[in-house]
Amino acid sequence: MGSRLLVLCGLVVALNGCDKPPPPAKSVRPVLTQQVEIQPYFQEASYAGEVRAHHETVLGFRVNGKIVERYVEVGDTVKPGDVLARLDDEDNTLRLTEAEAGLAAAKAERDNAAADLERHAALLDKKAISTADYQDFVNEFDVATARLKQAEAQLEVTRNQAEYTALTSDQAGVITAVEGEVGQVVAAGQTVLRLALAEEKEVRIAVPENRLGELKGADEISIRLWANPDTRYRGRVREISPGADPVTRTYSAKITLLYPSPEVQLGMTATVTIIHRLGGTVARLPLTSIFQKEDQPAVWVVAADTGEVSLAPVEVAQYEQDAVVISSGLSQGQHVVTAGVHKLIPGQKVRLLVSPRQ
Repeated sequence: MGSRLLVLCGLVVALNGCDKPPPPAKSVRPVLTQQVEIQPYFQEASYAGEVRAHHETVLGFRVNGKIVERYVEVGDTVKPGDVLARLDDEDNTLRLTEAEAGLAAAKAERDNAAADLERHAALLDKKAISTADYQDFVNEFDVATARLKQAEAQLEVTRNQAEYTALTSDQAGVITAVEGEVGQVVAAGQTVLRLALAEEKEVRIAVPENRLGELKGADEISIRLWANPDTRYRGRVREISPGADPVTRTYSAKITLLYPSPEVQLGMTATVTIIHRLGGTVARLPLTSIFQKEDQPAVWVVAADTGEVSLAPVEVAQYEQDAVVISSGLSQGQHVVTAGVHKLIPGQKVRLLVSPRQ
């Protein structure tokens, strides 16, 4: 009887042991990673700007008058000799008629003085008049000749002023502003239109004072249009304002576009990137890659053979707006965890998910 109880107890123990669950398998956590790319160390800063013409001129009439016609609008392309606007030329027509009549009168006066001089010269030869009387006729002829020249010059000026009622372009370019409308009375020299010359284009940006040194010492300047971000253009600093804007406290800078294509149009928005090479090589990773272990920054590196993570101490050269620049501690091609770094432990197995480049 005792032996039977022992056998039954052994069976119960064996059955109870079969009901125990197996130990849980270690979970494999999916993580976002980025592959390390070692590249030359450079600082980069980007600014938004507007494409403008290197040279812009203001156009206005050379005489007073009332605008009766305007043939262009903002954005129109013009060629040399194109008529852009006209003034009412009624007053100038009257002045021209007056000047022509004045010339005719001066010419008649000069002809009469010449005839009198010739007639009295004959009388002087015959001793019929004195030399003093003859000299009076010489003086009258000289005065009449001078008046004729004055009338001719006045007529030429009046003709020019009549032509000045038409505002023409002397250079090719694009109209960027219209400041005179039909019916408006304008003074001589008052701005009516603004013309941007098509010879050279530039991008104007605003730079904070703590970045002026980078701009002046830039090793490379690249420009991209928002309308065509896949195309890059080279740039060159043409001018930096000597004084800061009183409101924004930034300095205006003009960046010349080198070899722009016809796609670059005035008024387009552009991004100017200033590149300053510092020497050496670095790796750029997202800010979320950094795991701070006491005072030592580190990153989680995934082993290529086992898929396990381990902490790798790194040296940070610079923190940027959305990235960290690492100067040492990493090698080309390593996979670094870029998100959820505080949820990992050394030796944990992970599954790689490649994160988008920052």
